[in-house]
Amino acid sequence: MIYLTLFLEFFKIGLFCFGGAFGMIPLIEETVLAYGWLTESEFFDLIGVCESTPGPIAVNMATYIGSVQGGIFGSIAATLGVVTPSFIIILIVASALKGLTQNRFFKGFIQGVKPVIAALILSTGVLLLAKSFGFMVGESFSPDYVSVIIFAMLVGIYFLFRKLFGKKIGSVTLIAVSAVFGIGVSVLGELMGLI
Repeated sequence: MIYLTLFLEFFKIGLFCFGGAFGMIPLIEETVLAYGWLTESEFFDLIGVCESTPGPIAVNMATYIGSVQGGIFGSIAATLGVVTPSFIIILIVASALKGLTQNRFFKGFIQGVKPVIAALILSTGVLLLAKSFGFMVGESFSPDYVSVIIFAMLVGIYFLFRKLFGKKIGSVTLIAVSAVFGIGVSVLGELMGLI
């Protein structure tokens, strides 16, 4: 039964989510918390892990959650659930793309969906930032000084690099640097008795 539930819930997420992986995060969070598959804190830790591992974040999240709930078959069911709608929709769109791009209903649909996509991505970013600093819904504020320090260091490095070299730091480099900072700040904090 859990396999069918995982497949259907992630199928719904894949079917009704537009705007890529970051548009899916609020829907995945809602589903995961409603079923009690993860706590809110575990879910936001999972986002960090899935964002830093290879592959699309939504697929990584579905695979992990499915694995936790139903082992290997649970991970297969959840992963198939989240990717099947995209696969089907892309096949349909690819076969009718020439006619769709000029269709006024399709253009209207795209225009209507764009603001929702932007709002979902923005709300996900704001929630991730707030929660990484220690804001959890229904709990008292408990600042995460390690995250605040790492965030400040990354922002400083990003702007310094941009000023010195005139270009952005790549996402992979930022993830690697933040991982090193996280380990360094945590070890230093433990040695100093701050964490």
